[in-house]
Amino acid sequence: MADFLLYALLAGLALALVAGPLGSFVVWRRMAYFGDTLSHAALLGVAVGFLLDVSPTLTVTVGCLALAVVLVVLQRRRGLAADTLLGILAHSTLSLGLVALSFMHEVRIDLMSYLFGDLLAVGPADLRWILGGSAVVLVALACLWRPLLAITVHEELAQVEGLPVTWIRLALMLLVAIVIAVAMKIVGVLLITSLLIIPAATAQRHARSPEQMACGASLLGMAAVCLGLTLSWYQDTPAGPSVVVAAAGMFLLGYLLPRRA
Repeated sequence: MADFLLYALLAGLALALVAGPLGSFVVWRRMAYFGDTLSHAALLGVAVGFLLDVSPTLTVTVGCLALAVVLVVLQRRRGLAADTLLGILAHSTLSLGLVALSFMHEVRIDLMSYLFGDLLAVGPADLRWILGGSAVVLVALACLWRPLLAITVHEELAQVEGLPVTWIRLALMLLVAIVIAVAMKIVGVLLITSLLIIPAATAQRHARSPEQMACGASLLGMAAVCLGLTLSWYQDTPAGPSVVVAAAGMFLLGYLLPRRA
C-alpha cells in the first residue's frame, strides 16, 4: 500500500472511531447546528494561521475551543434564541474567514481542500495530530460517559443529583471542537458535521442501548472511510466527499432494513 494511502486510511479510521460515540451525543442532544457553527468558524482559524504564520491546524483548534466557550457563555444570557445565535456566529465567522483569505495575495491557498477536505494529502505530521487529538477525545469520553448520559437523559435530575451540568456540557462542546479541528484536513469545513451525524443516526435505528449505538456508529464510520477511499482510488473522486457519500448510502440502506425488535 502506498504511504499516502496508508496515512489517509489510518487518519480516517481514527477519526471515525472517536466520531461514533461523540456523534451519538450530538444526535441525542440535537447539537447538529452547534457542530455546523464550529465547522464554519474553522475557516477563520485557517485565515488566522496564515496571518500569524503558524500551523492552521493549531489556530483552528484554539479558535474552535474559544468559540465553544463563548457559545456557552452567551447561551446562559438568554438574550437570543440558541439557533439564532448559532446562525449569526456560523455565517459571520465563515464570511470573515473568506474575506481575510482574499486579502492574502502573497499566499497561495487551496481553498477547496479546506472546504471539502483532502484526505489523500494527509502526511505524517497531520497523522500524528489526528491520532493525538482522537486519543484525547476518546479518553475524555470514556471518563465522562456516565455524566454525559445523565445530563442527556434528564438535565434537571442530573443537577439535583449534584452533577456539574454546566461544566459537563462545556466539556462536551470542547470535545466536539477538538474533533472538528482535527477532521478539517479529512472531510473539510463544510462536511465535518455530516461525519459526526450520519453514522450515529444510522446506528440509532438498530441499537438497543447507548453503548450499542456508540459502537455501531464507530463501525459504520470506519466502514464509510474504507468505502470512500476505495471509491476515490478507483473512480478518481474527491476522498472527503466520497466518505460522506458512503456514509449517506449506509444511512439509506439502514432505513430500508427492518428495525430491530
